[in-house]
Amino acid sequence: MVHEESPFFQVVHGILIDRWNKNNTPLHCLVHALNPKVPHHKDMEINQERTKCIRKYFPNLEERNKVNMEYTEFVGKNGDFRDFDSIENRYAMDPKAWWVLHGACAPMLQTIALRLLAQPSSSSCTERNWSTYSFVHSMKRNKMTPKRAEDLVYIHSNLRLLSRKSPRYTQGETKMWDIGGDAFDSLD
Repeated sequence: MVHEESPFFQVVHGILIDRWNKNNTPLHCLVHALNPKVPHHKDMEINQERTKCIRKYFPNLEERNKVNMEYTEFVGKNGDFRDFDSIENRYAMDPKAWWVLHGACAPMLQTIALRLLAQPSSSSCTERNWSTYSFVHSMKRNKMTPKRAEDLVYIHSNLRLLSRKSPRYTQGETKMWDIGGDAFDSLD
């Protein structure tokens, strides 16, 4: 039957919902909302999370009101955002380039957009996390519970971040040990 749902569908759907819930953060929603190609103002969840992020980013009510007014102009394609080139370029240009070219009329929003849209999309953090996980949970240590392994990966990752603040991190034979490994000579 066409409308019958399989157990496989339920498993895949559950995985997709879990992934959405993990990645649906206020910051991600703000980045999505600042993409000029997307009619984002119609999505209630995106708007709520964007509002949370702006509230956190601008605790001062006066500044927040200015950013919200700039956002209203951007979404409504009003003011300088009404210009033919601005509207046409929304779909033809990279979002970051669009903000560089057309965002000057909303300086506070442009600053946020350029900071967020300049972040590269990469799986390297995930790969580093899995590499650490394989170090912690190996064939010899396979009786460890998933929760314990997850906790150890969390601790290891945070200790690596903390070690970057020590003076030894930038000097000596272990200089910048976690950037390039043994094959890494220097940043120069």
